[in-house]
Amino acid sequence: MNRIPKHVAIIMDGNGRWAEKRGENRIKGHIKGVKSVKIVVEEAVKSKIKFLTLFAFSTENWKRPKTEINTLMKLLVSSLKDEFEELNKNNIKLNTIGNINNLPNKVQKQLNYVQNKTSKNSGMVLTLAVSYGSKEEITNALRIISDKVKNNIISIEKVDQHTINNHLYTYDLPDVDLLIRSSGEQRISNFLLWQIAYAELYFTNILWPDFNKLEFYKALDFYNERERRFGKTSKQIND
Repeated sequence: MNRIPKHVAIIMDGNGRWAEKRGENRIKGHIKGVKSVKIVVEEAVKSKIKFLTLFAFSTENWKRPKTEINTLMKLLVSSLKDEFEELNKNNIKLNTIGNINNLPNKVQKQLNYVQNKTSKNSGMVLTLAVSYGSKEEITNALRIISDKVKNNIISIEKVDQHTINNHLYTYDLPDVDLLIRSSGEQRISNFLLWQIAYAELYFTNILWPDFNKLEFYKALDFYNERERRFGKTSKQIND
């Protein structure tokens, strides 16, 4: 494999459908999906990917049944506790994006704890998008910038793409190179709309709990075969 994406983002979709197809409670799918997360994180580290961002819980997911939300929050806390040592062992730095203040206190506390304990790790940055919505992120950035303009902290003439980028949750992350979505759905679902401007998009019919090592490398192979032109012609790229 010649080219490795610097930043991979994944919409981990299909947990509920995976469980329902088997006559199981949707929660069973979420539990099985955690195993796929472990596999992908391990393979991303082996592949020397520098940034991995996982869409764990969207702002829209708050509309789900309360029992499912509560179980998802408990699963997030237990997963962070279970994988904490493994993150440190692999020199992984945990990062979070989203409206974290909307999360239960126990979840916030666990996320903050693991982030603090892995903050000095210098390996792959693993970002969890939790209570995240891209439209909300961009709106929040514009609100902060508008306030700074109003208070003469920055002038309106100085506001450009970089200004907006620097006020997003992902201000310290590079743009996404490869976006993967499982389950067969071919939409972005309000995920990293600004950051995927030039990303390669890979859609697979595999439901997330069945997403394994082979499927991950299929996505990387897809990326490797793409010609990334960034607005240029093929001739300009190849000359």
